[in-house]
Amino acid sequence: MAEVPEGYKEVPPEDRVKARGFFDKGKTVAGTGQYEYAIEMYLQGFSLDPDAIDAHQELRDWSLKRKASGGKAIGFLDAMKLKRPTSDDKVNMLNAEKLMSYDPGNTDHMQSLMQSAYRGGYWDTVLWVGPIFQKANADDKKSDFSKFILLRDVYKGLKRWRLAADACQYALRLRPQDMDLATELKNLGAMDTMQTAGYEKGGSFRDQIRDMNKQSLLLTGDKDFADLDAQTAVIHQAEIEYKAEPNDPSKAMKLVDALEKTEHSDFESKAIDILQGWYDKTKLFRYRQRIGLIQMKQLARMERSKREALTLDPKNEDLRKEYTDFRREQIEFEFKEFELAADAYPTDMRWRFEMGRRMFSLSNFLGAIPVLQQARNDPKYRVDAGILLGLAFFNANYLDESDDTLAGLIRDYQLKGDDRSKEMYYWRGRVLEAKAMKPEALSHYSQVAQWDFNFKDVQSRMRKLKGDGGPGSTPPR
Repeated sequence: MAEVPEGYKEVPPEDRVKARGFFDKGKTVAGTGQYEYAIEMYLQGFSLDPDAIDAHQELRDWSLKRKASGGKAIGFLDAMKLKRPTSDDKVNMLNAEKLMSYDPGNTDHMQSLMQSAYRGGYWDTVLWVGPIFQKANADDKKSDFSKFILLRDVYKGLKRWRLAADACQYALRLRPQDMDLATELKNLGAMDTMQTAGYEKGGSFRDQIRDMNKQSLLLTGDKDFADLDAQTAVIHQAEIEYKAEPNDPSKAMKLVDALEKTEHSDFESKAIDILQGWYDKTKLFRYRQRIGLIQMKQLARMERSKREALTLDPKNEDLRKEYTDFRREQIEFEFKEFELAADAYPTDMRWRFEMGRRMFSLSNFLGAIPVLQQARNDPKYRVDAGILLGLAFFNANYLDESDDTLAGLIRDYQLKGDDRSKEMYYWRGRVLEAKAMKPEALSHYSQVAQWDFNFKDVQSRMRKLKGDGGPGSTPPR
């Protein structure tokens, strides 16, 4: 686990629980069209838990609905009061979020929210609003160069090198002749490559703190004993609180959290029963989605077990068939869960992207194409979804479409020599080879070989195109 940079502000668990009550109240009144009242409820919740990312997204969704229904921005005088900076970064952050809730497309409010959250140490909020801010600025007909630079610098401060590189790339598009900026982009790409334990692989800052605290606990004694003792105590306390207030969703979710963390099937089954009860009662999809996520974790554990068994006995065809059949069932289950999430949250492209990945894994290439086309509209998934889209076209035998897709990615992608660029060049080489464009295919394979000589089967494909039988053979005359 990578070290969290100094300055992150952890929110006490009891404050997160209290905040959830305000968020749930906000969701309830927003559902009746009382958007202004809902905004105030969410802001009260954020005063306790400023880093509650799910709640930030919920409030933004309601804000967009309010805007679509004709809701107006805050009046000039009130807005001026909220824009006036104070010495309290959290207050500044909440004021900016209130302004953004009344005017959700305003990039100045997004910038103020991000800067205040960064200074205040609420860095998960920075990572939530950053992509929204970046996309809004990129979509603006008069994109602001300074805002991309600000994004870059904030991400650098958080050591999120890939995100910093993405922001830098947008800035470079506005000033393509800026050699210093081009050099900066290359340096950020190098930092991302070197950060083998990068934060983007480690979840949110809140998750990192939780894991670090757990590691600290384990250093004090036996792992199994420490886990069992700590988890049992937390579950017991959560059960007492839930029984005392059975209609409080925050108490229910606290118990679900405790049960799920055990990664024990009996406790997970109990968590699923609680979630199912709340879903039946409220019809809120987040409870149904949580059930699916727990079940996917269970399937992932089963997959690891079956894979390890096959590794120990690789010649056992029964084990191999069992593992292959299980993997297909696992992927099909995950696809259905992500499809439900995509329907429930149509503006969140991560679910489309995950759907497309599963459809590709199931060889449903024609079905994956339109899903991946939607996912790549989100800058966060543009490159990864674009690569998969190019491969889907290729596997569906749409060679020209695959060629155009991969060529566009190569043209726009600034980080050369990383894993993504190797994939782009290699697969475009495969497409060009399939189109009988041998010199062009060889050029792409050659570039990959210069970056990574052992990448996939690039050596053998180069020899084949050159008509070379291998090292030491006589070249054709």
